[in-house]
Amino acid sequence: MAYYIALIHKEPDSGFGVSFPDVPGVTTVADTLDEAMREAANALGFAFEDWNGERPAPRTLDALRQDPDFLELSTDAVVAAVTPAPGMADAA
Repeated sequence: MAYYIALIHKEPDSGFGVSFPDVPGVTTVADTLDEAMREAANALGFAFEDWNGERPAPRTLDALRQDPDFLELSTDAVVAAVTPAPGMADAA
């Protein structure tokens, strides 16, 4: 299964915010880094269950590092590879 690069940001007095450069609009927030990683997989899984059209193609980290927007967004971020959680509709 493909993985997507996630950017995890943490500001003082806030949760861990997760976004995906290759999947615009899919985000999540959690209280801890461990929870953020779990929620990131769940957010992708939920998003892809109802995705209209072809899923976005995940770029490699090397490819993303050639993108100036990614370089700006990834400043002070934890960069992680996340695999979408399967069968999220069954878990709800």
